[in-house]
Amino acid sequence: MSSEKSTTVADRALGGRFTFPGTSLTVRRIGYGAMQLAGPGVFGPPKDPDTALAVLREVVAAGVNHLDTSDYYGPHVVNQIIRKALHPYQDDLVIVSKLGARRPADGSWQPAISPAELTAGVHDNLRNLRLEALDIVNYRVMGLGHGTAEGSIAEQITVLADLRRKGLIRNIGVSNATAAQVAEARAITDIVCVQNNYNVVQREDDTLIEELARAGIPYVPFFPLGGFTPLQSSTLSSVAGRLGATPMQVALAWLLQRSPNILLIPGTSSLTHLRENLGAAQLTLSPDVLAGLDGIAAEAATVPH
Repeated sequence: MSSEKSTTVADRALGGRFTFPGTSLTVRRIGYGAMQLAGPGVFGPPKDPDTALAVLREVVAAGVNHLDTSDYYGPHVVNQIIRKALHPYQDDLVIVSKLGARRPADGSWQPAISPAELTAGVHDNLRNLRLEALDIVNYRVMGLGHGTAEGSIAEQITVLADLRRKGLIRNIGVSNATAAQVAEARAITDIVCVQNNYNVVQREDDTLIEELARAGIPYVPFFPLGGFTPLQSSTLSSVAGRLGATPMQVALAWLLQRSPNILLIPGTSSLTHLRENLGAAQLTLSPDVLAGLDGIAAEAATVPH
């Protein structure tokens, strides 16, 4: 098979392509999030390092070229695994990292948002990934738990813009940000992506997704499979059963069909689950099925937590 034809096959298998605005960085819509390659609680080394390496190598072999990571995963551990598995990196691989947190010895998540901490975080990523510059760096706003919290992020975005001028990072995004914070960041510098918590149930960003789509900016949902609280829905399960798919494949397929500017970064440390996730683009959800899935958010709102 020719290189051009194999590229076309991979594009179709992984949901098509999307180019980050104002860049030459083009990725397939199903990517991979590396967070789960660390130990329990995203802290320390993995239980099975060989499987972690195998997962990353299969990710790239399948045609995935959008890899999400952070040096505070582990900390340092995940980026070191990525380097061991994939360096030297293939030319079209886009590695997206994030800043804004640190992991002290007790395994907690603490803000790291001063200019010095952000700068040190960039250098940590460069060293552990063995890169001279980072393709994209997201500023991850430390909100309330896994939720967002209002507040200015102007200082941090300005620091990242300065690091871009110095050639250490090439592009800037935001993560765990409110619509107001996204607007504030875009007023300071070009923002090439927004990465927030969004899935079949978590629908607070519906309006933001439409706004970003009009601007050609990709929206990258984290916890697309429900994250720390797995999606539980009889509707999702019944749809999956009818399609001969897993509930999580259906949840990912819903995201792909939700808006063309949505890019996926589902994470797993399992080869079996990786293959299932990568198969989500093969599902086509009918209008009736989509309507049923849209109702899951309403169902979830009536269930006490």
